[in-house]
Amino acid sequence: MLCIKRIMVLVLLASGRVFAADQVSVKSPDNKISFHIFTKSDSLYYRISYDNKDVIEASPIRMSLDAEAITGKVKLGKADNYKVNDEYPWNGVHSVAKSHCNGSKIDISSGAMHYTLDVRVFNDGAAFRLIVPGKPEAKRIADESSVFKLPSGTTAWYHDLYMHYEGEYARKGMDTVKAGQWAAPSVTFRLPESQVYLSVTEADLKNYGGMALQTDGNRGMVLRLPQSQPTSYPYKLRYSAEDVLRLSQPAAISGTVTTPWRVVMIANGLNALVNNDLLHNLCPPPDQKLFPKGIKTEWIQPGPAVWKYLDGGGEGTLETMKEYSRQAAELGFKHNILEGFWKKWPEADLRSLVDYSREKGVHIWLWEHSKELRDAKVRQAFFKRCDELGISGLKIDFFDHEAKEEIDLYESILRETAEQKIMVDFHGANKPTGRERTWPHELTREAVKGMEASKLKDRAGHNVTLPFTRFVTGHAEYTPVHFGERRKNTTWAHQIASAAIFSAPLLTYSASPEHLLANPAVEMIKSIPSVWDETIVLPGSAIGEAAVYARRSGRSWFLAVMNGAVAKSLDISLSFLGDGTFNASEVRDTDGNPASVTLGKGSYNKNSTIRLNLAEGGGFIAKFDHP
Repeated sequence: MLCIKRIMVLVLLASGRVFAADQVSVKSPDNKISFHIFTKSDSLYYRISYDNKDVIEASPIRMSLDAEAITGKVKLGKADNYKVNDEYPWNGVHSVAKSHCNGSKIDISSGAMHYTLDVRVFNDGAAFRLIVPGKPEAKRIADESSVFKLPSGTTAWYHDLYMHYEGEYARKGMDTVKAGQWAAPSVTFRLPESQVYLSVTEADLKNYGGMALQTDGNRGMVLRLPQSQPTSYPYKLRYSAEDVLRLSQPAAISGTVTTPWRVVMIANGLNALVNNDLLHNLCPPPDQKLFPKGIKTEWIQPGPAVWKYLDGGGEGTLETMKEYSRQAAELGFKHNILEGFWKKWPEADLRSLVDYSREKGVHIWLWEHSKELRDAKVRQAFFKRCDELGISGLKIDFFDHEAKEEIDLYESILRETAEQKIMVDFHGANKPTGRERTWPHELTREAVKGMEASKLKDRAGHNVTLPFTRFVTGHAEYTPVHFGERRKNTTWAHQIASAAIFSAPLLTYSASPEHLLANPAVEMIKSIPSVWDETIVLPGSAIGEAAVYARRSGRSWFLAVMNGAVAKSLDISLSFLGDGTFNASEVRDTDGNPASVTLGKGSYNKNSTIRLNLAEGGGFIAKFDHP
């Protein structure tokens, strides 16, 4: 039940509408999470509690329009309460997402200004947004500086904005963090002396600039819109000074101003954090006209991909790429991604590759720079041409900015590619905000420091941080699995296990198909799916230390383990297995040789335990099947 506390006047109508209060509290369906809205010095404030303890302490909600504050001198008005109880198929850590929340739309007045604060509280977190009505012809500039204040003793993991979303996460104590540090959402927090984790970010970002976070030196993370954010190095590198100046200006929004959802994911343990559905639950379902079967619409094809870029493989000729498609088919992979060399080809060669690959059951994707797609007519003509050529997907690169102009471009690309039935992969991209629910043909986006980062020294430590930071918010194209120098302080077994942990419906391997086929563990590589029915984060997992995952696809279970930079031993219970005996194929580290694997087989049941002695950057993966 929704809870309204300290009510001055209380009249409950059949519609669920509650009259004015000086505090409104919305509880999760299981009553464990409470979101409290109240005023302090006549300004709008909120706090969030979990199990009766504040996880976000009293924090201001701040918003202005045309430089005039609308969250000061406020009064709380009527509250329209509502519920959501839904489930839908999903391509991610599990195959069914569940959306169950209590919501309240609260009337807020600030002088002559009236608007709505919309709050939703789920069993795995809480979110709020502001909806400010306006005439269609009205154009207004929005700004926000709401705060997420963490309890004393909270630990945070985040990176700055220098490389946009391709940074290396650092662990920091919020008590000692100074003011002015930038953090790219999502930011993961662990509350003191507990296994309660938070992830702070935004959802359903559209018709608005994307948010970043900045520390205030008082355990607070302050929401900042693009006009207040520093421009990333990748954007400055690829665009002109005029572009930089233009995108640093605040954007005008026409008509009603609806902010994205400001999200606090809340989880008791890493398993609950990884399995959190909050972001996509806050986004609209797909348009049935464009996606008659939702994510199951026939032309949306999740699966592994080969990619000629990081691992040699000859020149980017027609003959080479036909061989890539042939080898992709031999691996059982569905996709072949071409980088920019395709632009030098005659159209006949592209058609030849598409036709050849189609015979092999392989889809062809083309890379394109986003700057070539900013003119609507040019963009739409390109998409139409791709459709006529039989191109199945586009890898679109170099956005590198959260400005509204860029967010609008994402939306235009997604709508227009959907109309042409073309799948999408965004690179040089912003954080995901759950919009892949609305646009299920977006099969992945980068927004991560992945295998392309050749100078990353502690790849092991980075890899065991990502599952509990960046990947919490959605798919990421890390381009896992490399057997050469790029793997740094990780073993071959660690690399193969990463393909089963780094979730992406389009699972692009960085190793060439030739090297994948030549690896002793090729049969394991072939068997790793790109989407999962169930995921369990097992004991032994810790941010920056180790990732231990059990994942189910159909009746098969996988156990995938990546170790960080410190050697350790793990005893892993196989209690996740169902009844009966399972035959396992195993890929282990070879003692003393990180560029080798040892294959094995075993027979296990749910009472069995696997012991692993893992060196720095070690790994393990096993597949369990009923005989």
